Amino acid sequence: MGYSRTSTICMIGTTGIVVTVEASVFKSASKGSEAVRMSGLPDSVVNQAQTRVRSAMANSALSFPDKSVSVNFGPASLPTTGSAADLALAVTIMCADDMVPGHRLDGAVLLAELGLDGSLRSVPGTLPALMAARQAGLTTAIVSPENASEAALVDGMTVLAPRNLATLVAWLYGQTELEPAVPAEPASVPKIPDLAELRGQPTARRALEIAAAGGHHMFLLGPPGAGKTMLAERLPSILPPLSDTEAVEVTSLHSLRGRFTGGSAELIRHAPFEAPHHSMTMQALVGGGHGHVGPGSLALAHRGVLFIDEAPEWKRTVLDSLRQPLESGEVQIRRANVSIRYPAKVMLVLAANPCPCAPSKPHDCTCPARNKHRYLSRISRPLIDRIDLRVDLPAVPASAILADQVDAEPSEPVAKRVATAREAAAARWAEAGEAWKLNSEVPGPALRSAKWRLPPKTSRTADELLMKERITARGYDRILKLAWTIADLRQHGMPTAEDVTAASELRLGYTIT
Repeated sequence: MGYSRTSTICMIGTTGIVVTVEASVFKSASKGSEAVRMSGLPDSVVNQAQTRVRSAMANSALSFPDKSVSVNFGPASLPTTGSAADLALAVTIMCADDMVPGHRLDGAVLLAELGLDGSLRSVPGTLPALMAARQAGLTTAIVSPENASEAALVDGMTVLAPRNLATLVAWLYGQTELEPAVPAEPASVPKIPDLAELRGQPTARRALEIAAAGGHHMFLLGPPGAGKTMLAERLPSILPPLSDTEAVEVTSLHSLRGRFTGGSAELIRHAPFEAPHHSMTMQALVGGGHGHVGPGSLALAHRGVLFIDEAPEWKRTVLDSLRQPLESGEVQIRRANVSIRYPAKVMLVLAANPCPCAPSKPHDCTCPARNKHRYLSRISRPLIDRIDLRVDLPAVPASAILADQVDAEPSEPVAKRVATAREAAAARWAEAGEAWKLNSEVPGPALRSAKWRLPPKTSRTADELLMKERITARGYDRILKLAWTIADLRQHGMPTAEDVTAASELRLGYTIT
């Protein structure tokens, strides 16, 4: 009886778990080959791997053992999903049957799908998987050529990328050498739309800066052509670049979605921007699905911007699925025997036309008042209550469009002010012994505590709105958070009455008289 084992990685959300693939090959009392018996908790894709392995070996001039083969995926209590274990399964069976030597696999992790022709094919999540492997002490990664560039991003690992199973077998015998993959040369910095391209809308530009400085959610309401999409697309240009830790975190999520397959890969250093279509399903937005559970657009926008255009056109249940993740900063997906979490700290930007007919000029609207109300009420009040600020955008005048010279402020100086305000907020909360980085992350009770409560004269505008029931308790807390952000941008030590009033007007979407 022969026995062997190798290592692969199973992803549960963003967490990689080292899986030991064990194989035992022995002569059976009955004649002929038998199906591979698998134990553990393999899903249907893993169970079908024996078909891929048999064909891959046959097309690589290798013979599948004409014996009984038992395979175990351990820990046996861990659900093993996807096709990433194909290569480990094939190599383990061959080593157990003494077809190939296994000494060169010490400290190695195998991560690739097998094609029927024996080729190594890409799998999603290579970056976070190999980071988990490195943390577990594994030093060599064997992946598909399509994943080589992504795998090379992991420091401290030797990455080998044979093109097929036959080449890997030749390497195991020492008949050929594999050149370790190296990180791809950094590509040119991607061009991000700049605020200088935006005409008019001074109020909206100021609101965008405040939202960026504090990480606040926005609601843009205006006619077609007012610049809602242009504003949202330019929000990443004034956000700070991602730190090393954040870049790895964001890139790992995009890796799990398979966005680096077949091309060069490098860490995402800028805030991501996701703009899903209104026909998107709930699973595509927040994550999930049958079989393989992957991150949705919400998680892919982590540390960046999620833009929901034409918000009233979305299914209400789909939009409402954002409510809990916006509060917690993460997506939780529960299955029968596993709970999956994806980080989802996003800046949400909702956009909508004021009515169904959506004329370019307000006086051209033919919608009755009840139709306008019904249209906007498709966005539920609980979701709207989680939006920090609202901006009503007027139509852009023709003079602004036709002007030869534009004095619009570009993104660079705005980004510097945003960075300065964020640094001030982070320093304040760190000095207080708190882990919050942005004002939007501060819990309302903390801002209402004795330590941070504003004097009555300062908070009077917000207090009156609350007492008159024009805002909810959550709305009151959001105004306080906005006020602290405005104060940081204005370089005030703490919010003034003017800051609170400005925050209240941004929350309501109109001037308080």
